[in-house]
Amino acid sequence: MTRFSFYEFFAGGGMVRAGLGSSWTCAFANDISPAKARAYRANFGGEELWVGDVHEVAAAQLPGRADLAWGSFPCQDLSLAGAKAGLSARRSGAFWGFMGAVRALRTEGRAPRLLALENVCGALTSRGGRDFSAICDALSEAGYRFGALVVDAALFVPQSRPRLFIVAVDRDVEIPATLLASHPQPRWSPRALLAAHEALDGPARDDALWWSLPAPRVNVPPLDAVIEREPADVAWRADAETERLVSLMAPLHRARLEAFAATGRRHVGAVYRRIRPDGQGGKVQRAEVRFDGLAGCLRTPAGGSSRQEIVEVEGGRIRSRLLSGREAARLMGLDDAYELPARYNEAYRLAGDGVAVPVVRFLAKELFEPLLGRAAAARLAG
Repeated sequence: MTRFSFYEFFAGGGMVRAGLGSSWTCAFANDISPAKARAYRANFGGEELWVGDVHEVAAAQLPGRADLAWGSFPCQDLSLAGAKAGLSARRSGAFWGFMGAVRALRTEGRAPRLLALENVCGALTSRGGRDFSAICDALSEAGYRFGALVVDAALFVPQSRPRLFIVAVDRDVEIPATLLASHPQPRWSPRALLAAHEALDGPARDDALWWSLPAPRVNVPPLDAVIEREPADVAWRADAETERLVSLMAPLHRARLEAFAATGRRHVGAVYRRIRPDGQGGKVQRAEVRFDGLAGCLRTPAGGSSRQEIVEVEGGRIRSRLLSGREAARLMGLDDAYELPARYNEAYRLAGDGVAVPVVRFLAKELFEPLLGRAAAARLAG
C-alpha cells in the first residue's frame, strides 16, 4: 500500500488526520490552542504536535519533504459573521505564517508537493476579492499551480457547510489529464468563485486550474439520525423556555413548526437565533427553524454567532435544547469513538472550528492520492 506524509497546520482536534486515513502519516502538526491540543493528543497520541503560534514554526521542525501540507487557517476575519478585516488582521493573517513555513521549505528544496487550504466562502469576497487574490498570488510565487473548489459538507453529512478549498500542486508534479477540466464545473464553482477567479491577474491567473472531480456517491443520513434522545452534556428546556424560543419566530417559521407538530409524528429541526430587520428601521432577534433534514452550519460564539439549537416535535409536544457536543461531532463526520473534551464549550468549539472529515476523505481519494500516485511513479521511473 502506498503511503503518504503530511503536515497538519491549524490542526484543531485532528479532523484532517481522521479524514486522510490510514494511508497517511502525520510528520508534523501545529495548533495554538492548548484545549484543542489536548483533544488531538487524546485521540492520536500527538508526539508530532507542536503547540504554538504558526508564525514561529521553523523549517527545522518539519521533517523530510511532506507530500501534503494542510492549512485550515482561522476564518474569523473573513467570515460574514466577523469583522471582515481580512488577511491583514491577526487571526486570519495566520495564513502568512503558514506560507512562511512553505517558503522556508522551498529554499531548502523540501517544499510539500501539495498544499490544501480550507476556509469559509467569505474568503472569496473579503475586501472586494483582494484577499483571495493575495492567497493565489502567494501560492504562485511559492512555486505552485492551484485550483479552487467550494464543497458543501451536506453532500456527506446532515449539515449545510459550504467551504472553500484551494488545492495547490508543485510545478514539478505532473497532473493527470483526468483531474483537470477545461472550464469550471458548476457543482464546485458557485458564482462567487467564478468572479474571484476572473479577477486574478499576472502569474496567478496563468497558474490557476480547474479541478475535475466526480459527484460523491454517499447516502447522507437525515438530521434526526445523529440526534441523541437524552444527551449527557445538555438538557431539554422547561416548557416555558421553549415557548420563549417559539415566540422569537417570525410567522412563517412559527407556522412551519406548528405544521410539523400537528402531524403527531417525531420531527427534528435545527434553530439559529439571528438579528433581523424589524420592518420599522430597527432590528429584532429572530429564531429561524429548518426541517429539511439538515443542521445549519456549525459556528462558535468566537465568530460572532449563536450556538445552534435543536427543536423536537412529537405527539404535539414541542421541546428544545442546545445541540450536544456529540451531535456536533457527528455533524462533522467524527465517529463516536472520537474522544471529546469533557467541557461542553470546548467540545462544541472543537467541532465548530473543524473541517468535515468525509470532505477531507473525498478530496484525498479523488484528488490528492491520484496526484501523488503519479508523482511517486515518476520518481521511481527516474
